[in-house]
Amino acid sequence: MQTFDQRVVVITGAASGIGRALAVQLAARGASLALADMNREGLEETRALIDKIGSRCTLQCLDVADREAFEAFASQVIADHGEVNVVINNAGVTLVDSVEHQSYEDFEWLMNINFWGVVHGTRAFLPHLQQVADAHIVNISSVFGLIAVPMQSAYNASKFAVRGFTEALKMELAGSHIRVSCVHPGGIKTSIARSARMNQETTGVSREEMGAGFDAEASTTADQAAAIIIRGMLKNKRRILVGTDAKVLSLAARLFPGSYEKLLGLEKAVRARRKDPQAPGLPLQ
Repeated sequence: MQTFDQRVVVITGAASGIGRALAVQLAARGASLALADMNREGLEETRALIDKIGSRCTLQCLDVADREAFEAFASQVIADHGEVNVVINNAGVTLVDSVEHQSYEDFEWLMNINFWGVVHGTRAFLPHLQQVADAHIVNISSVFGLIAVPMQSAYNASKFAVRGFTEALKMELAGSHIRVSCVHPGGIKTSIARSARMNQETTGVSREEMGAGFDAEASTTADQAAAIIIRGMLKNKRRILVGTDAKVLSLAARLFPGSYEKLLGLEKAVRARRKDPQAPGLPLQ
């Protein structure tokens, strides 16, 4: 895709963070936006920013885990905008707990949003993308779709699944007019850590400590992340790494696929807490 001017872009998770930043920057490039999120207040705040730019914007409160609701959203976008050129499946949540202690309910909650939300968005809009001359699907995975970390098994599973789904999709669409990108953000200064479901007993850190630690370690702002993603889309990149940390961890996973956890010190903290439950919490950032 060479331009976003007069293109219709769908973004989920647009009430804050990377989703909001993408919406504002794409609006500045002339795109019309169809935005979705569970947070209506946050969506209205995003629209207020876009109204200042003067681009067209429609909103939809949407649970991406609900397939029928997603399909209805796709039909509404076509009714409102006439066509769709870009779909960015960005909505996501996180869960911090051990495999042993996390509940099935929490695991399914996360997978329904992080993985099935991507599947629903891709499948609901794919027939419409096939009707335009220039189209792009962008699915947001994570650096945790490249490496695994303790206490993030559900999140890891969802983001590895998004990566596999998206890489298979881009092979299936090879030679067509639909481009496909998989995005792997590193530490981004958003609210995802502070809104996580977590188990303080197993992790050894409180929600406040984790949020503060994440903010301190995150090296990329949402605006910077959005700019990197947009540049990657314009270059039709299949894999978009966001942040220096994402590039470093991607390299570690490729060079040391069987031992990166030792290189990154991920096992050391686990072993320490196994010996002493009062030892410092796990490196979750």
